[in-house]
Amino acid sequence: MSDIWAPLDTEFDAWRAADLRLPFWWRDDDAYHVTPELAQLNALSEQTGVDVYLAVIPSKLQPDLPSYVANHNNLLPVTHGYAHQDHTPAGVKKCEFASDREDDAVTRELQEGLRLMEEGFGANFVPMFVPPWNRFGNDHKFKLKTLGYKGFSTYGPRRNRWSKRGMEQINTHVDPINWRGSRSLDEPSRIVARMVEQLTARRLGQADNSEPYGYLTHHKAHDADIWAFSEELLKKFKGGPVDLWSAQDMAKR
Repeated sequence: MSDIWAPLDTEFDAWRAADLRLPFWWRDDDAYHVTPELAQLNALSEQTGVDVYLAVIPSKLQPDLPSYVANHNNLLPVTHGYAHQDHTPAGVKKCEFASDREDDAVTRELQEGLRLMEEGFGANFVPMFVPPWNRFGNDHKFKLKTLGYKGFSTYGPRRNRWSKRGMEQINTHVDPINWRGSRSLDEPSRIVARMVEQLTARRLGQADNSEPYGYLTHHKAHDADIWAFSEELLKKFKGGPVDLWSAQDMAKR
């Protein structure tokens, strides 16, 4: 697999020559209890020295996860929707909090989800909201800020630094899984090519390099190839011209 990384190595060399640094972070979705896959995720985080922001489904949260997180400060829990349940009609892209969903129901679930996260994780909880399927109705965003959330994360380059409701948007940008095909590892050279294209745009000032560049994983869906690719990617970024992003930076804004 090492040959596929040559384009990224070349791009990182260009960043070093330009004396540029890339802010980087890692998000993993759909956690709610301790599994062998979560233990493997934690081991990979500890091995590579990259903290992982763990998107937790509040209504499914089991008591073993907060206890596990408390013993591993590299696992940083954030909110992943409420029940990870689709509320859209057939044929419409999945969304838990679509704009046309009843306002009272949305408010009730957001409040209950936050309560479960704060009670479960205490001081370890990071006030970031990650909507399931990376979709969230704009009409409901003001509720998140009112509740005290300071960050919001979906997928793809953000359109601007701040959401319309005053929270910082910190997205993810690369996902190794071929969700529409094999549901295993996408073609590795294609993933690397996409990353290089995005990083080149940042280096040339054609894209926003103030937004942390995010790697998105789903530990429960990983097979051996995805784990191996993720390990190589995280090592590449950790050793590159990279500054690891911290949620403490978000909290200051």
